[in-house]
Amino acid sequence: MEFELIAKTFMGLEQVLAQELTQMGANNVQIGRRMVSFTGDKEMMYRANFQLHTAIRILKPIKHFKARSAEEVYDEIQKIDWSEYILKGKTFSVDSVVYSEEFRNSRFVTYKVKDAIVDQFREKHGTRPNISVSNPDIRLHIHIADNDATLCLDSSGESLHRRGYRQESVEAPLNEVLAAGMILMSGWKADTDFIDPMCGSGTLAIEAALIARNISPGVFRKEFAFEKWNDFDQELFDAIYNDDTQEREFEHHIYGYDIDMKAVNTARLNVKAAGLSKEITIEQQDFKDFTKPANKSIIITNPPYGERISTPNLLGTYKMIGERLKHEFGGNDAWILSYREECFEQIGLKPSIKIPLFNGSLECEFRKYTLFDGKMKEFRQEGGIVKSEEEKREMAQKHRFKKNREFKERLEAEAANEEGDIRSFQFHSLSNDRPSYNRNNREDGRGRFNRGEEDEFDYGDRSKFRGSKRNFKNNKRDFKGRSRGVRDDYEDHDDFRPRRKDNGFKPRRGRDAKDGNRRRDKQYDRNNSFDNFDNED
Repeated sequence: MEFELIAKTFMGLEQVLAQELTQMGANNVQIGRRMVSFTGDKEMMYRANFQLHTAIRILKPIKHFKARSAEEVYDEIQKIDWSEYILKGKTFSVDSVVYSEEFRNSRFVTYKVKDAIVDQFREKHGTRPNISVSNPDIRLHIHIADNDATLCLDSSGESLHRRGYRQESVEAPLNEVLAAGMILMSGWKADTDFIDPMCGSGTLAIEAALIARNISPGVFRKEFAFEKWNDFDQELFDAIYNDDTQEREFEHHIYGYDIDMKAVNTARLNVKAAGLSKEITIEQQDFKDFTKPANKSIIITNPPYGERISTPNLLGTYKMIGERLKHEFGGNDAWILSYREECFEQIGLKPSIKIPLFNGSLECEFRKYTLFDGKMKEFRQEGGIVKSEEEKREMAQKHRFKKNREFKERLEAEAANEEGDIRSFQFHSLSNDRPSYNRNNREDGRGRFNRGEEDEFDYGDRSKFRGSKRNFKNNKRDFKGRSRGVRDDYEDHDDFRPRRKDNGFKPRRGRDAKDGNRRRDKQYDRNNSFDNFDNED
């Protein structure tokens, strides 16, 4: 039986996530803001959590209703038979996101939902379930926009960006989901070498290897929230977990470089924990010493923005990047994610495409540079393509995040709701008259971003995304005084854990590991290897 599901993601990655879902076989794929809705069965929900590279969270709606007053919310929640979801002795938690004139405080809504559930148990059974904020058995999420409310089960639990391979981190680490989205957005098909010349803790390199090998990012995780549900199918999930038939060999290589030896050692540790030492080489090297690679390659990198990382002569760094690309990377493509227009200007190269992306709360751009030797005219005469037709369409929408700047003020004013809550959205029931995203017509259903109404779906023309001319100068765009790469509720913590309490970490077959069952036979001595490692939930 199919049911409605919601996959949350970063602003700007909705199209990539929709493609992933379509390739996975999801039905009724529709794009919204920071989310993609779809339908599927239990297996699809498990696979979405386990296999998607660009999803932050998978939610399962269980009730849509009107919320015109606190009493109405209470009454609607009481209509649900909660014994179907919360068994005796189990704990639960409620997360609320509210954009409503009636409800000004999301915590009030949280308490109202909690009271309705607890009161029902008291009336029917004489006992009540307990609340657990840190590690509940059942996670609930309610979203209220105006008078429309949707209550969901959170099937993911901990944010899906927490892959489980990160042992240590560096300053201003790149979110894993954003890194995967950048790679998929670039169109890299694992048909060339991959280079990150400013690799930090190695996130881009590791995500590139997972994509190249078609390895499910969920294989490193300790658990998912749906594993605590009453109807959890252990046999079905084990089959999904242990199925590596879609994995493939990678015939090229991935290189990560960084000037900081501490970052190099951190990246190497993370690569080893992911079991990808065969695919990835990490070395210490300054970008200014970068020389032309021997093989066809792509560069995807995330240089410092001068926000969270203190970088002497920031503009000089970007000028050096441009010079290295121009003189040592001809015949290849380079993609750079950055934040300041003045930094991009120092690169001194004309991008073929500019894609707006949010890195935390910073409104960045992801730019592609097509490098070639000689003059543009000669390059085109030889059949070279600077901009594809798809890239031209993207460039026509390059300012789509700039419309309705009052959204920034709203984020600052509503600090409680803004606190990194990328899960906020408004649900719409699936209907036949809305365009869908499918294999045959992938232009359909593209959403737009109306910054004055942050979380409402809009299935209109994506061209309405764009707004006024971009101006990075004289505008720090540092929401709430925070800086580059702020991760909010997906804040980077050392998130390595053994998959099961009695199992330990399971390195994967063929990559720094022994052969065996991926779920049960792989061992990793966390205590002996990382004596000072402090796990944080």
